[in-house]
Amino acid sequence: MFDRRLLNYFDWGLLAITLLICVMGLVLLYSAVSIDDSSCQLSIFYKQIFWIGLGLVIMVFSFIFSYTHLDKWAPAIYICSMILLVCVHLVGKHAGGSTRWLAIGPFTLQPSEPIKIAVIIMLARYFAHNVQMTGITFRRLLIPMALTAIPFVLVATQPDLGTAGTILLIAVSIAIFAKIDRRTLICFVLVAIIAIPVGWRMMKPYQKERVLTLLAPDRDPLGAGYHIRQSKIAVGSGLIFGKGYMQGTQKKLSFLPEQHTDFIFSVLAEEWGFAGSMFLLFMYLLLIAFALNIAHGCRDSFGTILSVGVAAMIFWQVFINMGMVMGLMPVVGMPLPLISYGGSSVFTMFIGIGLLMNVSMRRFTK
Repeated sequence: MFDRRLLNYFDWGLLAITLLICVMGLVLLYSAVSIDDSSCQLSIFYKQIFWIGLGLVIMVFSFIFSYTHLDKWAPAIYICSMILLVCVHLVGKHAGGSTRWLAIGPFTLQPSEPIKIAVIIMLARYFAHNVQMTGITFRRLLIPMALTAIPFVLVATQPDLGTAGTILLIAVSIAIFAKIDRRTLICFVLVAIIAIPVGWRMMKPYQKERVLTLLAPDRDPLGAGYHIRQSKIAVGSGLIFGKGYMQGTQKKLSFLPEQHTDFIFSVLAEEWGFAGSMFLLFMYLLLIAFALNIAHGCRDSFGTILSVGVAAMIFWQVFINMGMVMGLMPVVGMPLPLISYGGSSVFTMFIGIGLLMNVSMRRFTK
């Protein structure tokens, strides 16, 4: 039963920041789907309101029980998430050159999003039971490596390198926080360097083209470099205070690709300028700071690592999306948390924030 005394520890600041980012996302999304006065895809806007409303309900369910129960539920959550990923390969919906979605009645689910939470919970469980003051050795890292490698491969072969890379970065962040033995860490760095040419050979032609376009944006301005070129024009043309709400020319002329999903930050930068972009970035930094503060105040290893994992998930998604939009990273499918359109991404973020609130409400009750 829910203990009413826990309401005394409810993190209202974390909720306020989350809701503010969601409101900014809805305002941006309305502008992104309103191409001109006669064309406004309001269905996308209304769907996002529904996703956020349902996400808030999911967030509540994520903190009404004690997060300590996740320690024993972790294997079941991980296995169920893996089954969904396998189903994508078997009966998944194909669109845009990828097979990433499962059709469930009138809705579609992207299992590669909730698998991030499953990996975080599973790794938090493992490292909480195997933390060592001298650092975790290579032998003890074999299990978390396998737990990360399986979903990484399943997601990367959809193909979805952006999400697969995020899963890997989350796992690495958790492992470094849990403290890896120095020799083991050096060994991993060397292996990663050696693996770069191997990974390059395994990449598909269009993926290689995206990397080459990053290194030389003008090599194919009307082909592979078109998306990032238009995005950089939109970001740069916003200057300090932007062109004004719903006044972005790159958006109105439909030059921006995926302007309501992966490239929605370009809409923000063009219409709200540097000032608006920095405000959103500051909100994300506050969100991550709240997560790390919750981790710092938690009295058990599982809750601490769980919070660090959620913080890493938010950080890497923001970092990759903004880097991609500004031409600092290759173009990959990466939604901006709580801003980009998409139900699966919204639900995953609200589950993560719900888990942060869960830990925050119970960190003083041990």
